Amino acid sequence: MARKRKFIFYGAVSADGFIARPDGSVEWLDRPRPKGNYGWSAFYDSVDTCILGRHTYDLSVRFGRPEVCAGKKNYVFSRTLKKAASPKVIIVNEAVRGFAERLRAEKGKDIWLMGGGQLLAGFLDSGQVDEFIIHVIPRMIGEGIPLVAPRHRNLSLKLLASKTFPDGVVRLHYSVCE
Repeated sequence: MARKRKFIFYGAVSADGFIARPDGSVEWLDRPRPKGNYGWSAFYDSVDTCILGRHTYDLSVRFGRPEVCAGKKNYVFSRTLKKAASPKVIIVNEAVRGFAERLRAEKGKDIWLMGGGQLLAGFLDSGQVDEFIIHVIPRMIGEGIPLVAPRHRNLSLKLLASKTFPDGVVRLHYSVCE
């Protein structure tokens, strides 16, 4: 039997739990990175599909990257976006559960959930998140967009691995408990 594809959130949060400032800016992430960039290449090679929320996609387009994950399938969840900035990006305007179940059934590598907030909440609410790989940046930004949009949530996680880096970043790898 083929291995089931996993939906994995991979990203960074400030030490006080935010993925971006209230205006969506992430300049606080601009910092020197250690050799190996926190294992970024190995993770990127393990996925063949990227799913973004609208805000993350808009930010990527502003940075000049309309195809966010070059060489991979790119999907953007949006109720309002009618056309992507790249023909290689597919706009999704449907319920998460059906889309995720179809994608999970396809052959391929794991699937990267990019961005957080509402996108991640929608996938959590549909029971479609398998793992979190969170890099905690040793910086507090005081306020901003939380990793997951606020809802009454009680979600158990199992720690699979943790790693500290010389610059104070800590990578936490969790699986979602059923």
